[in-house]
Order: sequence, then structure tokens, then C-alpha cells
Amino acid sequence: MAEWICRTLRDGGLEGEHAPALTINDTIGCPLGSFVFDHILSQLSSFIFCQKSQSNGIVLVALSRSPLYYEQLLKSKGFDVVTSSTWFKILDCYTDPLGWRSKLVESGSIRSLSSGSSLTVNICKNVKDLDELFSSILELGKELSGDGKGRFTVAIDSVSSLLRHTSVPSVAALLSNLRSHDQVSSLFWLLHLDMHETRVTAALEYMSSMKATIEPIVQSVDGPRGNSENLSLMEQNLRRGKFCVRVKRRNGRVRMMFEELSVEKSGIKFTPLSSEDEMTAQSLVPKVQFNLQLSEKERNDRANVVLPFEHQGNGKTIQIYDGRKSLNDDKAEMQHTSVQKVDSNRGEIIYFRDSDDEMPDSDEDPDDDLDI
Repeated sequence: MAEWICRTLRDGGLEGEHAPALTINDTIGCPLGSFVFDHILSQLSSFIFCQKSQSNGIVLVALSRSPLYYEQLLKSKGFDVVTSSTWFKILDCYTDPLGWRSKLVESGSIRSLSSGSSLTVNICKNVKDLDELFSSILELGKELSGDGKGRFTVAIDSVSSLLRHTSVPSVAALLSNLRSHDQVSSLFWLLHLDMHETRVTAALEYMSSMKATIEPIVQSVDGPRGNSENLSLMEQNLRRGKFCVRVKRRNGRVRMMFEELSVEKSGIKFTPLSSEDEMTAQSLVPKVQFNLQLSEKERNDRANVVLPFEHQGNGKTIQIYDGRKSLNDDKAEMQHTSVQKVDSNRGEIIYFRDSDDEMPDSDEDPDDDLDI
């Protein structure tokens, strides 16, 4: 499932439609969102390096971690950092997000303003100006495309950090503008749910076509637990969790998928859920069943229903059932029921006239009596 997400971001969007966008959500109870972000970033880097992706490169907006961290990440995956400038660029919003360090450099308080990384880095000195941030992302993307017509992927490592300095509508507008831009092939970002209200997360998730939420795996506990056992359970939640993906498909339907993820020394690992966990996950998905055809019994029962005002036309005297029977009809019915049992499978619709003024088999609309 995680690989399916990477392939979707790799393939990008069709011409004339918005780029696929992924929101990665995590919580304090299961803070594994950064590991998932790094995994997707590494997979897309591999696709782009092998020229198997729609995009020509990646523009990474670094807000929560330094460019030096991402340099070490690329090295650990076997990429050559020296030649990575042709397909990987960083917009550094971590080193000096508000421009304070630049003023210290000008005053001579500190020597230089450097990210400490050998990667191609452009430093952003005012993350509050999202228009300038948007322009900087596009400029770096055009450098990757060469002729200015290619497409590129945008990765934002922490939208939560961006929300510290600006408003929700501004961030939502930034994501929307990036997703609708012709040169953006795909887009993904990380969001920490515990730091925001529900309306904030809903507004940002609305901008995405895929939502991946990392939840702690709930384990049944029999009897009281000691402090050491509770601590062990918390440590497990820091290393493993449930990966829940919600995808908006092109036909408007929503697809739900679930996996288990665990963080190991070799990296992050995704495995199918156990049968018990899978049943629990599937129970959370609303089940709507539609039976478009009637069974044989249902068709027979429908045919046996006596309808009001039904004219049979079978040669007998036409009797209009008006909901009120005469005395003779009541006597005849009593004699008939004393000889023959009533068929329990025969349905009947009972109709009562609104008033005595209404004639039998009247075409009067029952709603005419309603006051509008």
C-alpha cells in the first residue's frame, strides 16, 4: 500500500487535472510521520534518479529539519550528493526562517549564515511571505526542468511548522496553487494532528487527494499492568503503528487501505495487518449494500399485494375498493372467512378516504387538503 502511494506520486497527474497530493498525519501517541515522509522521499528520489518518474526532480521545503539531515539521508540511500543538484534542490526554511540570523551576520555578531550542507540550498529568510515562498519553489523547479517545461515534485517536511508563522487560509491557498500549477507533478507534506484544531486539519486535508494517518496499534490488555509493562507498550508505539490510507478516486469514490508499519535499524517496514487487526480496521469502514434485483419470493409477494382502485378486468363485476365497505360486503366477507382461511402470504394496502365528500375512485390529490 505504501508502495502504491509512491507509484501514484511518481506517475503524477494527467494533463489538465490537479497533481496528486498526499497528507501524512501523525500524533504524539505514534510519532512516526517523519519516518514515512523520509521513506516516500527516498522512493521518489530513486524513481527520479533512474528516470522512471514523470517529474524531473524534487524541490524540498525544509522547515523542521536542516539540509544537513537530508544530505545524510541521501548518502544512506546510496545517492551521490555531488551530482544530486541536477535533480534535488532544497529551499531552506530551517536555518533562518524569520531573517534574524541574517541581521546578526550584518552586525558582525556571527560569522556567516550557512546550512552546513554540500547540497544545493536556497535559504528562505521570511516564511511569513507565502507569495515569495511560492515563487522560490517555482524558480527551483524551473532549474530542475532545464528548458522550463518539465515537471517536478514538491515535498514539505512540516506544514505544522509553517502554520506557526502564518494563517490557515494562506497555507491552504499555497497548497492549492502548487497542486494546480502545470509544472508540479505531485505534492506531499507532513502534518502533526495534535498541534491543530479539527477545522485546521480538515481544511488542509481537503487540499489533498490522499490522506495517510499513522495510528497506534491498540492491544487488548487482560488484568492490571505494571509501570514497566506500560512503558514497554509506549516504546512499541514509538516503533510500530497502523498505516491507514484514504484515497479519493477519480470517479468520486473513496478507497480505504490499512497496513502495519514498524521502524527497524534497516529502515521502515510495511507489512499486512494481522487477521484480528484487519477485522477491526474493516469494521471502521461503513458498509453499504445495494440489492438491485428482487428474489423470486419477493417478486411473488409483490404480485399478491391487493392495490386500492385496482381494476382487474377479468370478466367479473368491477369492484372499487374505497376503504369503506357496505353492510352487505361485511356479511359476505364474514361468510367467506368462515369457510376459507386467509392466505397469510397475501399482502394488502388499506386506504381510508379523507372524508365522506370524496367519491369512490376519486382523482382528488390527498395533498390538496394541506395548507401551503
